[in-house]
Amino acid sequence: MADFYDLLGVSRDADADSLKRAYRRLARQYHPDINKEPGAEERFKEIGRAYEVLGDPQKRATYDQFGEAGLGGSAGMPDMGDMGGFADLFETFFSGFGGASSSGARSQRRGPQQGDDLRYDLTVDFQQAVFGQETEIKIPHLETCDTCNGSGAKPGTGPTACSTCGGAGQVRRATRTPFGSFTQVAECPACNGSGQLIANPCSSCGGQGVKQIRKKLRINIPPGVDTGTKLRVSGEGNAGLRGGPSGDLYVFLKVKSHPKLRRDGLTIHSEVNVSYLQAILGDTIEVDTVDGPTNIEIPIGTQPNAVLTLDNKGIPKLGNPVARGNHCILVKINLPTRLTEDEKTLLEQLATYHSAKGVQHHHHKSGLFGKLFSNNE
Repeated sequence: MADFYDLLGVSRDADADSLKRAYRRLARQYHPDINKEPGAEERFKEIGRAYEVLGDPQKRATYDQFGEAGLGGSAGMPDMGDMGGFADLFETFFSGFGGASSSGARSQRRGPQQGDDLRYDLTVDFQQAVFGQETEIKIPHLETCDTCNGSGAKPGTGPTACSTCGGAGQVRRATRTPFGSFTQVAECPACNGSGQLIANPCSSCGGQGVKQIRKKLRINIPPGVDTGTKLRVSGEGNAGLRGGPSGDLYVFLKVKSHPKLRRDGLTIHSEVNVSYLQAILGDTIEVDTVDGPTNIEIPIGTQPNAVLTLDNKGIPKLGNPVARGNHCILVKINLPTRLTEDEKTLLEQLATYHSAKGVQHHHHKSGLFGKLFSNNE
């Protein structure tokens, strides 16, 4: 076989990072799923074998002194179970193509770990959603233990290296097969991958480094929010482990319905009932809006199901509350089902006048009915 350093294209004094970068670049270049040229698969195996040896300080030292002959048994096949090959191969192709690497996840677990994000569902009134409001909530979340400052150990003590895995956070089991020796790598069950054990746990947090706290928070609900709006409160999720940053809190809003007003985007819809006389003669009435009771004019001769618009009386635009939608009011006209004798007499006179006017086509108008019709021509 070619010299392992030549295979990876690095000098004999290359450091670990240079070796890893060279291996990743060549492994991507010659991987059988990517490179279909003849000999690519064999080259891929040689590259893997070279990095499996040079990526392990002990094997690299043996190789530098005795060459490949000093490595013994598995000269013909890469030990893909070894950390130099198997784990880093997964790191190369899973992290390189958008996924998470297994070894990367393990190393992250041993170091600082970001806390989890939290969700809080909050119901607000219709008026609160329209104009916004500062409100107070109580959330249960994990905070760094102030007794041990997050170490999990009793004050004055500290964690010790796990004796099961020697502080590596991983345990290995070698398996011999007719095709070579394979090594399985798993998270250490004694320390859960942290590489450390706490002999004297903190009594306040039970050795966890974090503890559950119910905290009061004041959050600002901006004008124009709606059901489904999500507010992010930075750093108010669960505390991170081993000095990691806290997660975030996401507040999901649900807006209560209004008894008289209905929202559609930035537009508010409502209905108003007027009598047939108000519709014919016109009137000024009071209606409910998000800004409070407001007078609105019913024009003379308003038809059933007419829509009257109050400009800029709708919902403020989220992020730009100066811009507001409109309030649209649907006019419903009530017709009487019972009439007094006087009302009936007057309406019959009106009907007779209207009929006579239609037949004779005269323009002479007199009395109350004449004035009424002259106003509506």
